[in-house]
Amino acid sequence: MRRAFVTGITGQDGSYLAELLLKKGYEVHGVKRRSSSFNTDRVNHLYEDQHESNPGLVLHYGDLTDGSSLTHLLTKIQPDEVYNLGAQSHVRVSFDVPEYTADSVAMGTLRLLEAIHQTGLACRYYQASSSEMYGSTPPPQNETTIFHPRSPYACAKVFGHQLAVNYRESYGLHASCGILFNHESPRRGETFVTRKITRAASRIKLGLQDRLYLGNLDARRDWGFAGDYVRAMWMMLQQDTPDDYVIGTGESHSVREFVELTFSYLDLDWRKYVAIDPRYFRPAEVDFLHADPSKAHRVLGWTPEVSFEELVVMMVDADLAELNRTLKGGPEAMRSLVGVGD
Repeated sequence: MRRAFVTGITGQDGSYLAELLLKKGYEVHGVKRRSSSFNTDRVNHLYEDQHESNPGLVLHYGDLTDGSSLTHLLTKIQPDEVYNLGAQSHVRVSFDVPEYTADSVAMGTLRLLEAIHQTGLACRYYQASSSEMYGSTPPPQNETTIFHPRSPYACAKVFGHQLAVNYRESYGLHASCGILFNHESPRRGETFVTRKITRAASRIKLGLQDRLYLGNLDARRDWGFAGDYVRAMWMMLQQDTPDDYVIGTGESHSVREFVELTFSYLDLDWRKYVAIDPRYFRPAEVDFLHADPSKAHRVLGWTPEVSFEELVVMMVDADLAELNRTLKGGPEAMRSLVGVGD
């Protein structure tokens, strides 16, 4: 049985990756940060009580800001594959908390790579790089495109990406970087623009919200389904030779298009409900990201299975279903829906 170690397992990508690895027969060890509230909603359906069975998924307390915890866990677990997905990953928020973003994203990557190096662990390593690293560089973007990061998050991701390349070249670490373009799902955090749109539109449809406030509607992104993208992560680590790969759909859509498709699916006129709030504009905008994933197609044999339109419908349907379940929960559940729209 192969053993995997995943940082960021409680996030969107981590939960889909854990599902994939468990289906492939892996023993999966995930890192979660200590919190006074439960933050494992995305992986609860995968968890088995260790007192009652031999679980395939095991969660450990640790943090990318704590190098000693990483060294301890790697030494104890001895994983065959390490997936570094943990991060403060909200781009707009990274302008508000730049130091923490750099500590978790950039220095966190350094701590993890150095822990692997110092313990002599023979493993394969996946680095979650980001299309945000390209910033204002004209599209389409591929593996040889120059980076021009436009946020503290993107700068930290460039540092982490180059570190993974450096450890590969300096120490022979089997390290591959997935430069993933935007990928979404019903498990996307509610503060990210795509989920913010589908959730707000669903609430408006049910009469729970009157207005949705957004920032730059003209920003264009290459949006895909997170479940497709974690498959690419795994495929990278099955290659004999480590390398870097751009993962995306090869098509781009504006935020406005995402809004239009979401509201039209619900038979709503988005112009009646959407307003612009300057607070949601970034200090330095990234206008146009568009992937050239031809290398991943050619070398990995990877192609996305979910289209842009299918992704939007999937997310809206999931939000509607969740809201309807809550509405059926009675007055107590109803109170949780009051005042949470933005």
